[in-house]
Order: sequence, then C-alpha cells, then structure tokens
Amino acid sequence: MSHDPTVNAGDIARLAGVGRAAVSNWRRRHDDFPQPTGGTANQPLFSLRQVESWLRRYGKSYQVSLGDRVWQRMKAAGDLRLGELVAQAGALLADGGTTADDPPDVTVGDPAGAAGLDGELSGLMRELGEQLGPLSAYEFLCERYLEAHSRQLSVTRDDVAELMVGLVSADGATVLDPACGVGTLLLSPEADGRRVLGQELSETSAAIAASRLRLRGVRATVVAGDSMRHDGFAGERADAVVCDPPFNERAWGYEELTGDPRWEYGLPPRGEPELAWVQHCLTHVRPRGLVAILMPPAAASRKAGRRIRANLLRAGALRAVVALPGSDLWLLRRPAAGERPPSEVLILDATGDLSAVEPAWQAYLEDRSDQTVRIIDLLADEVDMTPARHQRRDDVGRAFAEARDRFLAAAAVPPDLKVLEQPLDQPATTLGDLIKEGLVSTSQAPPKLSADGGDVPVLTSDDVLTGGSPSGRTTMQQGLVPVQPGDVVASYSAVRVVPDGGGGAVLGPHLTLYRVDARRLDADFLAGFLRAAGGRVTTGSSRFDVRRTRLPRLSLKEQRAYGEAFRRLAVLEDAIRETSSLGQTLIRLGLDGLADGHLHPQS
Repeated sequence: MSHDPTVNAGDIARLAGVGRAAVSNWRRRHDDFPQPTGGTANQPLFSLRQVESWLRRYGKSYQVSLGDRVWQRMKAAGDLRLGELVAQAGALLADGGTTADDPPDVTVGDPAGAAGLDGELSGLMRELGEQLGPLSAYEFLCERYLEAHSRQLSVTRDDVAELMVGLVSADGATVLDPACGVGTLLLSPEADGRRVLGQELSETSAAIAASRLRLRGVRATVVAGDSMRHDGFAGERADAVVCDPPFNERAWGYEELTGDPRWEYGLPPRGEPELAWVQHCLTHVRPRGLVAILMPPAAASRKAGRRIRANLLRAGALRAVVALPGSDLWLLRRPAAGERPPSEVLILDATGDLSAVEPAWQAYLEDRSDQTVRIIDLLADEVDMTPARHQRRDDVGRAFAEARDRFLAAAAVPPDLKVLEQPLDQPATTLGDLIKEGLVSTSQAPPKLSADGGDVPVLTSDDVLTGGSPSGRTTMQQGLVPVQPGDVVASYSAVRVVPDGGGGAVLGPHLTLYRVDARRLDADFLAGFLRAAGGRVTTGSSRFDVRRTRLPRLSLKEQRAYGEAFRRLAVLEDAIRETSSLGQTLIRLGLDGLADGHLHPQS
C-alpha cells in the first residue's frame, strides 16, 4: 500500500472549503500547483501532502480532519482493495467497541486475507474510534465508501428501508434479509430490539454489514454466499423477511435449481429472477409471517410471470403491490394450513407520497380499504397488477399529468448538426495507427471470470449495452483489467465511455477496453467513430477488424466538438429507452382517462 494518500479535485475543494471551480482555477493559474500523481485526465489524483504544502504556501485555510486522513490513506490502496480495507476497519472497531451482552454470530470470512490493515492505518483507525466513538467512526467510513462506489453498490433508500421493516416486523420478531448488501434494511430504526439474519453474495459487503450491526449491539447472524445456490439459512423460518434483491440478474441458477422445492408457486422463468427471490423469501417466513420485497415495475405485468402471479394470488400469498419511485413494493403473507385466502388485493400508487403506504396497508388488514382490486378480476385478465393500471378512477387525471411531466423530463434533445452538401475531405487515420502511435492502449479481460462468492464488481456486456452500472461479480485473480473513468469499452454490439465516478470495476468477458491519451485524443470522439463503424457492418460482411476503423485527423479542440455530438447522441439513445417505458404508462392512463371521462381533449 502506498504511504502517500491521494485526493481528487472534490476532496481538495472540501478540505479548503471552496467550490470545485476554485480548484480548477488554482490549477490553471498557478504553475506550481501539484501535478497529478495518478487517476485519469478526467479524474486526476493529487498527493495529499503536496496539496497541503501548496495550500500552506499560499496562505489558504484548510482543515484535514482525522477522518479525512484515514479515508485518504485507505483510498491510496486503489479502488479494488478499498472495500476490503473498510471491512477490515469495521472488524477492528467492532472487536474493540461492541457493548452487546450477546455478541452477534458473524460467519463471514476475512475479506482482506493476509493483507489487512497495516500498522499505521490500524493506529489511525483506533485514534478515530477514540475521537468519534467506534460506531460514528465506522459510519463515517461507510458513508464515504458508499459515495465512492455509488454506481457499483445498490443501497436501499433510508425512507424505503424504514417503511419496509415497519410494515412487516413487530417487536421481538426475527427479521431475515437474504440479499442484505451492507446491511441497510437490517439497520433500519424499525428493526431495533429484533434478532436479525442476513446473507450477502459479496463477502466484503457481508463483513461490512456484520460490523455495522455489531457496533450497534444488534443480535445478528450474517452469512456470506449465494442465497439462491447456497442458502445460508436452509430450513429456518423468520417472523418477517425484507429484501431488496438484485434486479435482472440472468445468472441466478435457473439450470441447477429447476427442481428446487422452494418453487411452490411455479418454476421461475429464466428471465424472471425476481420471482425466484419472492418464493425464496416466502420459504423463510413462518405461517402468517410477512414479506416485504422490492421488485422491478415490469414484474407486475410480464407475460412470463403470469402463472406464478396467479398462483400467489389464488393461495392468498400476495397481498399488496405498491408503486414506489423506481420500483414496486410487494407485500406477501405466508398462508397457514386451512386458512381461507382473501378475495381482494391492495394495489396502490405511492410514487408521490410514501406516507400513504402505512395507513393504506393498515386499512387493508382491517378490511376497510377502498383501494383494493378483486382477485377474480385479475385472474380473468392478464394478471396485470401494475398500480397505474388500477389507479382509482378519480385519480386518473392527476396520474396522467404526473406521468406526462416525467415523460417530458426524460426526453433528450438531439445535437444540432450542420447539413453539408458534400462530405468533408479530411486526412484520416485508423485505430490501429493510433495504437501504434501510443494515443490508445487496448486491453481485454480473461475469457472467463470466477463468480463464486466474488465481491469485485464486473462491467458486463449487458451493462455496456444498456448503460447500466456494473452488475457482475468476481473474485480477485490475476489478469483482471480495472476500468477507469474516461475509458472506452466496446462489445460486439455497443460502445460506452465510462463516466466520472464509474471506476472501481473490472472489465468483463467479451469486452475490449480502449484507454486514450487524453492530452491528444478525446474519448467520446473515439467512441463515436467506433459505434459508427460497427453500425455499418452488415450480417453478411466478413469478420470486422476494429483496428481498421477510420477516424479523421483533427485537433483536440475539433475532436471535442465531435465528441460532444457523439455523447449527446448516446444520451438521446438512453433517454429513448427510458421514455419508451414511461410512454406505455402514459398511453394506458390516457386511454383510461378519456374512456371514463376524467380526461377531455383540449378545445
């Protein structure tokens, strides 16, 4: 580990109490401002000691707290080891700071292996724990860690987490989260006084969750492993289950688990992993126990999941579908033997007001709700439980206006491109020549990556295609290719420029990484011409040699103009994908509103 912590421009601005623009001005106006010691052209890193010296020399006030020193010291190890060090720090603080009479049973391995915290960092951590208290010290580090890896780590919103636990858990209950991440749901204030169980695929995240629970004195058992393939709580039933599972995870174990006894309501389709998580959660809750699970909105209406949704409704297991911002909340209850199933299900749109959920759920449990739908009517249709479709008739107009506003806000404007009567005749080069000249370096990941118990985020081909965050996982191994902001990543069908803050992952199989010399070549410029070249190759063509991609030889200023146009086209593509989904909701509400008289054409 380097002994010289580094900071980025945002860190410098925070330390000096100025805006990022001021830091940019310092770099531009002062020749003696410290030169970058690492990072990329878009996200340079500077030596903390050199920055401190420069600030003192120019009489600029700054304050580097002990917490900031610890954090920068950890960051110096690099993105791939940062999670390991945070987990190790938690273990150190928890071992010396827990006050629980019944210490938690934590069955996770050592995420950092033999290379744990060195003596200097251990001393700083102990000092920080003494200054702030072990819990506050660790939450400070966790907050910084989650900020730095916001694209790789999916964290449930605090208000949603509190809502979920509050809806299904009672005092003294045992609560299970089979996809607990860094423990957000299990740490909800609503879970105070309860015994909690957690399982998480990433050993690093599981260790962080365990330390956060230990430092609060919570009675907990945390297991690292794949809940689908290697259930850490097989045969155990909790009083309540809460879960925010990974969405759209295709490699969930469909082939191995075809005959699994958990599929009480039907074998989940390969493309419906969320329905596997629903049934896994129901398996782990006692009769009459409740489940709160976040689901992608499409899970309420996909044709592939129709049979399982129908079976859940017939059995009385699925009791409510609530639309939240960005996801749906499904509330389920495990049926008891001989219990008569309900005749209605609660369907609620709470995207604009989370506070409406708890009273609506309570009214449903007390059989006095006016926001229910008859199950027999759902079974006679497509078993479509999309809340927008079942909006109360007097709310259709408001819902249409809100959906229209979201649709318009998601729209993007194409770049303003000048039309030329004749194409420009510009000197050209090829990608192969740029590689030879040192303007571009290229890397490829190993053809296969280990996924068992991995905690290193992987950028996959699907992520490149959809513009999503890294969704894969692997273990530390030789040959991994770290991804940095400003890198151009290409698959057979898509090209993306890694955005600022998009580092910390490694390159997935079947992807190629192109790293440009940002002093001479614009990344968006290169990505745009790679996309254009790939789009011109037809299925009848011979194998395309990407190194023959032709690019005009332009100044960096001209490249950036092209790059901005290419970038805006990529933004437009993403916006079209988002508005397509929003448009379906808008059309449905418009049809319903016009048909029942709650909407009227503008005269």
